[in-house]
Amino acid sequence: MLLGKQEHFLSYNGEVLIFQLSKPKHVEGAADKTMNLCVRRMSFNRDTRLFVQKSSGLFSMRASHLNIEIICCSCATDSRTGIILPCILMKKKKRNNVFRYLLLLLHSSNQFEQSFYFKLDYELKEDIRLFTGPSVLWRHANKLFYISSDTCTVLSAPVQLSSVVWTGEIADEGTVVLGTGTACLPESEDEDEFSTSDRAIWGSEFFGYAVKTQKMLTGTCFMPHAYSRVVSSVYVCKNEISKKQLRISLVAITHKNQLIWFQNGLPKGVCELPYEKPCSVKTAVTSSSDLLFIVSFASGNICVVQRRDSLQVASKWQKVKSVLVDDFTGSGSEQLLLLLKDDSNTEVLSTFILTDLGEVNYASGINYKHDVPAAEGLQENGLLTVQALETRLQAGCTSVRELQQHLRLKKKVILESCRALINLVEERTHILPTAKEVKYRGEYRSLLNSAEPFEGLVSLWDDVENPPHSLSKETSLASKVPEHFIEKLWQRVVGDSLVVGVELTASFYLSLSDVSLSLVMDQDFSLISPIIKCRNKIIKLNKAFSALSVSSCQIEPPPKKMKLDLQSKNDLKKEFPKRCSQVQLDGAKMVIAVTSLSPLLAFHRVCCVVLLHAKKQKRQNDSLQESKNITVLCGKILLSLEDISNGKYSVKMLRDNSYCTGSMEDILAVLAVSVRYSFQIVSSGCTLTPVNSWLLGEMECTPFKECHDSIFCHKAGNVYGTVFNWTLKNPFEGVLTLFCRNLTVLFQCLHSLSRVLPPSCDVKLLRSGSKSMLTEQLALALEKEIFILRCSFFSKESKAENSLTWGNEPGKKISDVPVASLLDSEEGVQQFRKKLQNEREESVLSMNQTMNGALYQEIALKIAEAQLSSDMIVWRLS
Repeated sequence: MLLGKQEHFLSYNGEVLIFQLSKPKHVEGAADKTMNLCVRRMSFNRDTRLFVQKSSGLFSMRASHLNIEIICCSCATDSRTGIILPCILMKKKKRNNVFRYLLLLLHSSNQFEQSFYFKLDYELKEDIRLFTGPSVLWRHANKLFYISSDTCTVLSAPVQLSSVVWTGEIADEGTVVLGTGTACLPESEDEDEFSTSDRAIWGSEFFGYAVKTQKMLTGTCFMPHAYSRVVSSVYVCKNEISKKQLRISLVAITHKNQLIWFQNGLPKGVCELPYEKPCSVKTAVTSSSDLLFIVSFASGNICVVQRRDSLQVASKWQKVKSVLVDDFTGSGSEQLLLLLKDDSNTEVLSTFILTDLGEVNYASGINYKHDVPAAEGLQENGLLTVQALETRLQAGCTSVRELQQHLRLKKKVILESCRALINLVEERTHILPTAKEVKYRGEYRSLLNSAEPFEGLVSLWDDVENPPHSLSKETSLASKVPEHFIEKLWQRVVGDSLVVGVELTASFYLSLSDVSLSLVMDQDFSLISPIIKCRNKIIKLNKAFSALSVSSCQIEPPPKKMKLDLQSKNDLKKEFPKRCSQVQLDGAKMVIAVTSLSPLLAFHRVCCVVLLHAKKQKRQNDSLQESKNITVLCGKILLSLEDISNGKYSVKMLRDNSYCTGSMEDILAVLAVSVRYSFQIVSSGCTLTPVNSWLLGEMECTPFKECHDSIFCHKAGNVYGTVFNWTLKNPFEGVLTLFCRNLTVLFQCLHSLSRVLPPSCDVKLLRSGSKSMLTEQLALALEKEIFILRCSFFSKESKAENSLTWGNEPGKKISDVPVASLLDSEEGVQQFRKKLQNEREESVLSMNQTMNGALYQEIALKIAEAQLSSDMIVWRLS
């Protein structure tokens, strides 16, 4: 038999949990000293718009129904696994006014687990809270007490509290209790000098207490002390550490029937509440991204305050038994579930309202399966119409802006073309656009390339067609090209490597997959090659430097790598993955060359010319692309043994409080000489919080000041200088990326990590790129390979036919002469036989066509490049 007065509701993962105490079925002759704690999981059925029971559970206890009751229930984090679980606090009254309290955990299998129990000689009545651990906190005789599953001992906090208004997590502080207490008057002030209002203000103050560190937090970062006398409940919406200061946004309700919004300790808005005696406040984020404040009152009423331009009461209800906030419909946003009081109906969840004050609006008592009210249908149609009109209006405004921009660019192109034509006629040198006009060059290019009449005009960008192999000519031609693409040239020394970086301007429009750097020694050395062998990397950064994306050089399968190297004649080692060909114009782009330092130090002092090579492709009529190479002189770098010994170009990674103060060039240099490894870590039994603790603790890592997503290892030894990037997809799955110098460092890091990970964790090495992205790249690569094969053998057929070698004269076929006239005489038969033999020989020769060697070499090289691209993607997928 269920005891209705012991009914408690809790929302968990979109479900409604109903806890009730019940008596077991009476057995004749048995004592009635057993009680059952029942739980029912209810989920919302989107078809019938009703809550239906999914499963249930049971927990038996030795007690009578007069001596046991449910105190409260809430969701808290289990410190053993990091999983949030429902918690139920039970009270059992024993003899001599001794109270026994029991905390239970509910698992997904509906199995109850006894976390801990404790005994008190008084009854818990004031400010009872459940929080991480799980732990229980309460207030008694203006003192704060708490107990956790780790200690199982009741502890007392060294604070005096008259009320507790909030308990939760604060950044870098852990669990914090916010409350009000008696203020300490300044010793220098005489009590008689205070006025009545001053006494009211100074008589109470607002402060926070960190449970784990036993640290006191000043109340001014939450709200002014003047509000401590009137605030009854608080909800902290956001807290973060910014510039070494705690910044908090919260909402508070007062005994004056007001809701006040505070930011960084200052009031920013106030709203008058429609009812008296507000008890608690919670928040919800709806599908329209609105932040709602749900206020509960002692009378059982509920109101919702909406925060847009100002705080306003959006809706209110009366006779509400309980209000829950969760994603009950599975739409990805939160809704409000109001359980209404209905004495005539004893069925649980029979009378409810489910709403988000927007698209979601369901109520019990309506049969949605067979009948949809006309008003709701009209409301839904109206909402869809408004959304469609808004979309069309935005698209129209975008089109108008693009058209205006296109007209402005077209006018600039015409004016620049006219100037170039006038200078050409008057035999004057055309002056290229100034630096202010460079940012438009990428847009000029798209207009000029699509317009045939501009072919004879002076180009608005700089390109050198087919630079000669001679070094002197190459550098002289490159020096004539203005440095429009180069933003900055820098160099760093990392270990035994020299790193040279070139930052490209935002107007750089060419494909990054065809961009490379080359280092050429400026001195005249007759016995050695002046071209320095180096490997290239391309790095993209967004404007805020909030993330790093390094296109590391992927090692291709050895057979395919060797096959392509035999066909190439360049002296530089260039490795670019295909994904670098997409250019993000809203971010900075870096091209980095890495070479061995020790061979250069043999010259004591060396000067190197830095050249940027790019390729511009143009599609021809036969669908094959004709490449035009351009070379830009970036500048010169000077390198001497003295400068290196003085640490002039060394990477400086220093600790500044909780950050690593390396410059962006230092960060890029470290990443360029490192090898990237990514590992997928999946844990089925517990969360992956130990990984973050391992990085910040044992590995002594600190985030870069310029890039908070990546952290630098300061631990002494081989692992020093390793860069980590830890990304959590969900609490049970994450990706750990390591940038380390060699495999030895990698194995050391993995060995250290394996000691802190739970045994159930699965660690998997990831190839470069996600599986879905690589699959899409493979499809495009195979399509390109088929396209090249078709174009190579069919579009070149006319060229091949011109180079064929034939054995007979064309035009004389047996079909040209009447057959009957040839067969009338013996001489005619011999002539017919001879012609037939010639025609057979001609047919055989036509099957053995020969092709020009240069044409065949060009086709073979294109096919080999396409096959290498697709084979490399397949290898990365395997």
